[in-house]
Amino acid sequence: MLSLKNLAVARGGVTVLRGLTLSVTPGQALILRGPNGSGKTTLLRTLAGLQPPAEGGYDLPPDSVAYAAHADGLKSTLTVTENLAFWSRIYGGPGIDHALRALNLTQLTRRRAGELSAGQKRRLGLARLLVTGRPLWLLDEPTVSLDVASVAMFAEVVQDHLAKGGLAVIATHVDLGLPEATVLDLDPHRARDIQNTGFDEAFA
Repeated sequence: MLSLKNLAVARGGVTVLRGLTLSVTPGQALILRGPNGSGKTTLLRTLAGLQPPAEGGYDLPPDSVAYAAHADGLKSTLTVTENLAFWSRIYGGPGIDHALRALNLTQLTRRRAGELSAGQKRRLGLARLLVTGRPLWLLDEPTVSLDVASVAMFAEVVQDHLAKGGLAVIATHVDLGLPEATVLDLDPHRARDIQNTGFDEAFA
C-alpha cells in the first residue's frame, strides 16, 4: 500500500502542492491530472525518493518502487536485450522474455537502442518496468511518443500488472482504459502562492 499523509512537495525550494492525503491499495491505479506545471512530476519524484517532502510524508514498503520518468533510461550502444538484461540484474527481477513479448520487442532484440525510433525507445524504456519485480509503478506521461496501437498495448500491460496485485500512480492526459482507477485532480492542492505568482507557468 502507498499512503500519503498531508503531503506537500516543492520544486526549486517553492511548495507547489499541499494537503495530499490518500491511499493506493494493491490492484489500484491512481491517475494524476492537472495542467502543465501543476506538480505532477514533482509529486512522482518525491514518491520515488528522489527528493524529500516539503511537509507531511508518505509510507510505502522499501524497495517497492519502479519509476518511469520522461527519459527512457537506455544505453544507446547496448542492444534491446542487453539493456533489459542490465536492468533485470540491477533489480534482481524476473527474466526479460515476458517484457520483450508484452511490449512487442521480440523482433528488435539485436538492435542497438540508439538505432531505435522514438516510439521503440519508449516501449523499451517501459519494458524495464516488467523486469524490476517492483509492485508500485510511478509513471510520468508514459505514452509520450507511442502510436495508438502501442498505447493500447501498454494499457494492457498496466491492466495485467494491476490484476496481479500491483499498484500504479500515473501522470497522463491519455485514457488508458482503466475504469476503476481513481483520478486525483491536483488543482485543488496547488499552493496558493504558485497560482498567484505564475511560477507554474515557467515550468509548463
